[in-house]
Amino acid sequence: TDDEVDLFITGHSHQAYIAKIDGRLVTQAGWEGNFITDIDLLISPETKDVVEVRAKNLAVTRDVPKDPAVSQLLEKYANLVGPLANKVIGAVTADITKNYTESGEFPLGDLIADAQLSATSSNEGAVVAFMNPGGIRTNILFNEITGDEKPGEVTYQEAFDVQPFDNSMMVMNLTGEQIDAILEEQFDNPSQGQNRILQVSRGFTYAWCESAPTGSKVEVSSIKIDGVPIDPEGTYRVAANFFLAEGGDGFVTFQEGVDRICGITDLEALVNYLEENSPVSPSPMGRISLADGASCGLSAPMATA
Repeated sequence: TDDEVDLFITGHSHQAYIAKIDGRLVTQAGWEGNFITDIDLLISPETKDVVEVRAKNLAVTRDVPKDPAVSQLLEKYANLVGPLANKVIGAVTADITKNYTESGEFPLGDLIADAQLSATSSNEGAVVAFMNPGGIRTNILFNEITGDEKPGEVTYQEAFDVQPFDNSMMVMNLTGEQIDAILEEQFDNPSQGQNRILQVSRGFTYAWCESAPTGSKVEVSSIKIDGVPIDPEGTYRVAANFFLAEGGDGFVTFQEGVDRICGITDLEALVNYLEENSPVSPSPMGRISLADGASCGLSAPMATA
């Protein structure tokens, strides 16, 4: 970063800190309004340069009275958005959650990936959809009821709470080798010993080996689309949200995708899917599995991440 930058006010990682890096102040105020960063800049009136930077994080208390003007503003917009937010768009037969299985798959991830495949398969030709787990923000609960909503019904607000980013869907061509590389990028991500397991749509299955070294964890022979092993040299239409398509969360191989088409948003895809397929039940899982320890390492990866 240019030396002219004197202060970095950062976000995204949900940490609270005041730190100096290479002699310059870096701040972050936690998350959900738990802190406010109080920053002072001392600026020379002659040179206009920043002479000194001071900052501290102040804890935000919850014991102050509500501001009447702000409360009035919130009430105004809550009334305006209410008809859309409370509109019932579908139903579920049980909780559909982010509760991970041992392999990293979870029911809500399956539902969202299925919705994205449904939105991109007919016109854009997608055969698989990938969803980043960090973009799935909350559960869909059977007994989460607001207003006149009945048990099991899902409102637009609930769908929005699950996927609030409104990312556009992207469909692109990737080779089988590139798909394998993307799966390998799930491991030691975002740091060593951690995994970001992408959620995948129905018909896409594979196995991975926990004890195998990073870059060789995916059982290549197990990667299948509708039961057919992928061809390393073959080309497949793949759907992902814009964040993933641009290499977000360390999945840089998505950037190699070609013949890209932009579609509806991920939220629209979920809403449409619930409208067309309700009531929706939790999926039986099994799209992602752990390879048996005895079989780990029998086949080499197509590509390493």
